[in-house]
Amino acid sequence: MNETKIETEDDPHCDKDALTDMFGWFLQVLLACLAFTCLILKRFCEPRYERRPWLIWFYDTSKQGMGALVIHLANVYLASKFHGDPCTWYIINFLLDSSVGLAIIYVGIRFSQYLARVKRWEAINFGEYGKPPSINAWLSQCCLYVMLMVIVKVCITLLIQLDFWDEVREFILSPITNPKIELAIVMLIIPFFVNALMFWVTDNFLMRHNSRNHKTDPGLLQRVKIRYRKIKKDKRDDSEADVLLLADEDLMNNGENLQQRSPGFTVT
Repeated sequence: MNETKIETEDDPHCDKDALTDMFGWFLQVLLACLAFTCLILKRFCEPRYERRPWLIWFYDTSKQGMGALVIHLANVYLASKFHGDPCTWYIINFLLDSSVGLAIIYVGIRFSQYLARVKRWEAINFGEYGKPPSINAWLSQCCLYVMLMVIVKVCITLLIQLDFWDEVREFILSPITNPKIELAIVMLIIPFFVNALMFWVTDNFLMRHNSRNHKTDPGLLQRVKIRYRKIKKDKRDDSEADVLLLADEDLMNNGENLQQRSPGFTVT
């Protein structure tokens, strides 16, 4: 028993319960808060003509939040079932979800929007909730998005069964010798930057893009062009007015000269 205990303490990698102990759950909650903050920041970075009301923003982001929760819990569960260091298995699952999984999500969302247009199934048209926004449409899209996450997780789980990943697992975090640092890198540092990018991109997939408002609210470059054309037109109009004024003055001067030469001549 003592030999087993010493071997466990000297193990430089995460133990079996590292992802679900108090420190592991703390990192997971912190990551969720940071990811949610990124989505709030994204809303304020949107152009005014595309900025969503808070209710629409919540409908869009809550779908992604529930899908991310399903994927995360599945990764934590599967990482403890695989043989070896659960931290390395978790990060491999996470990186595959953020690359291959993102491509599957994009295809699924676009296919759903295609069916919504062809079959007139407005409830599954991501980003469209009706006027006023319907909670039933949000619920339908939320369930569909979670189903997409399940499909992603099944595909990634099948992919990770390849023997190739055993070598990747042994290499990916081998330089790290502190289990706590390894856990922080796997559960917080790498997922924060990857999630920030993935959530930003996925939110663009899920939100509704209003091209009509884009036409009525031109960008900065377009406004500069319009202002330049207006100034140029005003200058051209002023030049034409000056020419007409000079012509009138010349006509009056010529008339006065004729009147002086011919007293019976009258200028009208």
